[in-house]
Amino acid sequence: MKLRSIQARLALVVGLGATLFWLASAALTADRVSREMRSLFDDDLRATAERLLPLAEREALGRAMGGHDGRVPRYHDDDDGPGVKHDDARGPLVWRVSDAQGRTVLHSEGAEEAIFPAPLAEGFSDTASHRIYVTTAQGLTIAVAAPLTSRAALERGLMLRLVLPLAVLLPLSLLGIAWAVRRGLMPLRALRQEVAARGAQDLSPLPAHDLPEELRPITEALNALLARLGAAFEAERSFASHAAHELRTPVAGAIAQIQRLRAETPAAGPRAAEIEATLKRLMRTSEKLMQLARAEGGRVTGAATDIRTAVRILAEDARRAGGDLRLSLPPAPVLTVMEPDALGIVLRNLVENALRHGTGPVDVRLGADLRLCVGNDGPLLSAETLARLGERFEKGEDSQGMGLGLAIVRTIADRAGAGLTFTARPGGGLEVAVTLPGAQTT
Repeated sequence: MKLRSIQARLALVVGLGATLFWLASAALTADRVSREMRSLFDDDLRATAERLLPLAEREALGRAMGGHDGRVPRYHDDDDGPGVKHDDARGPLVWRVSDAQGRTVLHSEGAEEAIFPAPLAEGFSDTASHRIYVTTAQGLTIAVAAPLTSRAALERGLMLRLVLPLAVLLPLSLLGIAWAVRRGLMPLRALRQEVAARGAQDLSPLPAHDLPEELRPITEALNALLARLGAAFEAERSFASHAAHELRTPVAGAIAQIQRLRAETPAAGPRAAEIEATLKRLMRTSEKLMQLARAEGGRVTGAATDIRTAVRILAEDARRAGGDLRLSLPPAPVLTVMEPDALGIVLRNLVENALRHGTGPVDVRLGADLRLCVGNDGPLLSAETLARLGERFEKGEDSQGMGLGLAIVRTIADRAGAGLTFTARPGGGLEVAVTLPGAQTT
């Protein structure tokens, strides 16, 4: 499985490295401890033999004078003989003392012949069941044997005590590594969130302060790209705005000439009326293009203002132009950070769209919750039609408009951080709701 997350890759690599390091350290420590334990066991055997030699000489002399059978009984469970002790973990030591002819002079309880194979060589040696140490002094040979099972049990106990802390510390170290990697990548996640939170129209430079050295080239490259995109978009908006502005004067002149032609030539009236209507549509198209250019590049938010007056003026303008509007305003001030000019473009396009495509009066409602609703009666709208509303140059089958009004509204709403919803009325028609940005969003 290929890991696509840098955090997961770092955590995996560092975690595996730390695990291998811990295991290697534990293996080396275990090997060193095992060697030291064998050395200590051997030293213990040697020291036991040295302590037993003077006792063996005295016991041998007593046997020669008093007829001792040579067996030294175990006086206590923890004694290997007179003056010799052991612990349970080490296991019982057995020993045997023989003379120069190989005859057993003394032996401990349990010192069977099978434990001490002949011949006995000085120093340390191993059998299948015991570790043996043999030394000779003053004509006596003493052999001390310790069972290997006791040694192995003690080694296993010590190794278990060594591994148990590792079993606890290793998962904790892995958790610490995961936490450190996650914390170390916080600037990268912050940069990702900053980029993801950007709107489609936000081309401002990314903040580059307090960033690690590894992220600064990426941020600088992104800022350079945003600057080039901003310049390209500004060039397009400037072209559309200037082109629309330059069209207004010749189109207005053409409309005036057509009106004069209609007055001077009554026979050309019908054709002149068609030409005049076409020129007026061209005039409206240039105005829409200018509004779209401003919506994409102009300022849409500012200081908080009460918008009730602006909504009332726009509604009165629409009534004077022949529109049938029903206006509803709250008694208390409604504060929003949307610029009055941008709000005017939004409301004017919504009202024009409702008057052009709807039937009956247009309802304009402004609520205290900053919700501006414009609704109209009309034909039933399908879900597919609602989904396409707000797209550029998208219009109905029988529409004579340009398909830019709702696109302008959506552009301004997106740039201002306002909510925009299209809802089909049950009896037919459309209601558009714009949730304006409040003063707390500045």
